[in-house]
Amino acid sequence: MTREVSIPNGAEFFEIRFESIGGLGAHVAGKIVASAAVLRMNMNGSHFSSYGSEKKGSVVRSFIRLAPADKAIRTSAPIEEPDVIVVFHSGLLAHPATLSGLKANGTLIYAGHEGDVPVGLSLLPKTAKVIRVDAQKIAFEESSRENAVLIGTLAEAVPTLRRQAVLDALTATFASKSKKIAMANERAFTRGADEVEIIKNMGKLDGNVPTMSSNPVWGYRTAPIGGVLPTPGNTAHNDLHTSRTGWMPVLDRDKCIDCGMCDMVCPDLCLVWSTHTDEDGKPLVKLDGIDYQYCKGCMRCVETCSTSAMTREAELPGKADELRVPLFTELTAAAGGKHA
Repeated sequence: MTREVSIPNGAEFFEIRFESIGGLGAHVAGKIVASAAVLRMNMNGSHFSSYGSEKKGSVVRSFIRLAPADKAIRTSAPIEEPDVIVVFHSGLLAHPATLSGLKANGTLIYAGHEGDVPVGLSLLPKTAKVIRVDAQKIAFEESSRENAVLIGTLAEAVPTLRRQAVLDALTATFASKSKKIAMANERAFTRGADEVEIIKNMGKLDGNVPTMSSNPVWGYRTAPIGGVLPTPGNTAHNDLHTSRTGWMPVLDRDKCIDCGMCDMVCPDLCLVWSTHTDEDGKPLVKLDGIDYQYCKGCMRCVETCSTSAMTREAELPGKADELRVPLFTELTAAAGGKHA
């Protein structure tokens, strides 16, 4: 018999927001959860996502709005006060907008390595439930993807959803395409549901997280004069490390011949070079390394390198900070040696 949906606290809807970056599968995950609720749990539901023109590496938000079968959903507005937030990359927690609007009794699920407790968690309500799962590790070990792991964590953590129904929807999505992939996703889902960590005593806030306005900062009355850069040099403070999806390029200096082919194909100019003088007094340029603050993990340098000096390696906790060669030493010093 199908269990009727229960919306907690007498609310009109039960709302879930996925905070992610392009390439981690948040949009597909949202479709799977919403379809499971509608087709397998006797709910009304809607799902939609928002992302920029360059989806891979850019911020992605996916919204799921659920209601009992007899309650119509007549809004497609973005979810600003969610019951659950699922964060696909822990680096996103550094921005207050990621946690915007989370209810005091809400649930935060985030993908993070063991021991990864971002400072941003202090912005949570004291009464919020916080769950961490090592989605990257599980996905790598099961030849799956992070979204399958996080769907499993969500289905187990939220009483409104039925774990088996969500798993069936996940399996059905991929069964016709590849049985191998479907089985890998099932294993990742199960581990995501079972291998979670409850993080306690992190939030400092009383009540709901304040909602950040979604209204545009600039309109036709307030836009700056054309041709003016209101924040000159702001790209020096940009941080692309959240765009990497578990992999990073690593330089083997002993194999590098300083040919410069990697620099020609790098879209983000994150390679660091220095000028030297050879034994004959002639100038030469040497590749010192990579500034991972500006590296989004596209691997063009790895694909282009003719000597295998650039290799694709798994990004373990702290590895990028350990190997990073700063492009702007002044900014790095001001930020205490971490990402500026």
